This record gives sequence, C-alpha cells and structure tokens, in this order.
Amino acid sequence: MSALLDLDLLLRGYASGVFPMADSRDCDELFWVEPRHRAIIPLDGFHLSRSLARRLRSGRYAITADRDFRGVLLGCADRPETWINRPIEEAMIALHERGTAHSVEVWEGEALVGGVYGVALGRAFFGESMFSRRRDASKVALAALVARLRLGHFALLDCQFMTDHLASLGAVEIPRIRYVGLLGEALRSSAAPPRPDWGALDDALSSLTAPADSAAAGKFISQALGQTS
Repeated sequence: MSALLDLDLLLRGYASGVFPMADSRDCDELFWVEPRHRAIIPLDGFHLSRSLARRLRSGRYAITADRDFRGVLLGCADRPETWINRPIEEAMIALHERGTAHSVEVWEGEALVGGVYGVALGRAFFGESMFSRRRDASKVALAALVARLRLGHFALLDCQFMTDHLASLGAVEIPRIRYVGLLGEALRSSAAPPRPDWGALDDALSSLTAPADSAAAGKFISQALGQTS
C-alpha cells in the first residue's frame, strides 16, 4: 500500500468535505479538492425516466453489490484521461477490504458492463466514479445505488462535480457551505436509529425474488424509486 495516501487521513478528508485526485493514471502525486459548488443527488429526487424504468424491469442486466469492487474501479479508470492513479486505487481497495468502500455492478451475462463505486461514512455516501460499456449501464448502476441508499437510511449522496449525465438523473449543484452542513448532519445522525445499512436492499430482495431473477430485482428497484416521467 502506497505511503502517499494514509487511510485514516483519507477518511478524515471525506468527513471534512475534501477528496483526493491525481492529474493522470501514471502520476504518483495527489491533490485535495474542495469544490466551491458540489453536485449531489437528493435521494428523494432521483429522476427515473420511463425508459430507464423499462430497462430496469427488462431483466437484460443483473445488478449486484460488492461482488467485483476491483473490476468496477478499474472500469472507471479505463479511459483516456483519469484521476484514479495507483495510490488512489490501492487506497480504495484497502477501504473496500475494511468494509467502508462499496461498489454496485451491472452485468450482461458474465460480462461486467457498468458500475459505480464510492465510500460510505455514517449516512453519507461519496460517489467516486462510474462507467458504462453498454447502453444505460451506468444509469442502471446509479439507480440501484440510490435505491440501496434510500432503503438503507442514508441521507446524502455526494457526486462531487456536476455533469449533464448526472443532471439528467436528478443531480443538483449546491454551494460548499450548504454541502458542509448536509455532510455534518449525515455524519452526526448516523448514531441514531435506524442505523445506516448498506445491505438493506439485499435483505429486501432476498425475501422477494430468486437470486437469479434480474427482472424481478429490477422491478423492485424501479418501484422503490418511483417513476417520475
């Protein structure tokens, strides 16, 4: 594990509203980022379009969580320009082994075709990156993540920077001072019941569907989010 990124320092950074980035995959140096404006997805404001709801219910994609964290992280880093360098990769894998970093995977058959990963602290989830190798795969991953956070009593989904893709899914941009307030509340409230539970969606699905029934799982996720347009 690289000495450039201490895990406890990394978690303190997230808890204070900053996160690390690198200039490129091959650069060993890191810098801390605290945007003046932060993109978040309100967990009750995810934009589930009719087409995305149909995609979820179709059963074309199977959705899992924490089945292939490394595969999702490397999928996110596999692009011409990336801020995910080796120290960040090593640190995220170590946090996953601690049970603090998580992934949502999207599969087409045996192929990993999309996913999203991030870090959970208290009732906050810091979405780091997502990728897609098939149509709508990253949207399916994010929809499943939002449903998981809603059912698990999370309060904040941080998306770092606004993009057109995130905006189409309900992301909003807020000033730094408001973000820090929401983050502080999400961290403070985690001690009160009900406790945040990353596995709540898995528990709900296990009682309703067979593990291999991706259409039924997608229908449940769609219903949990509510169709809005």
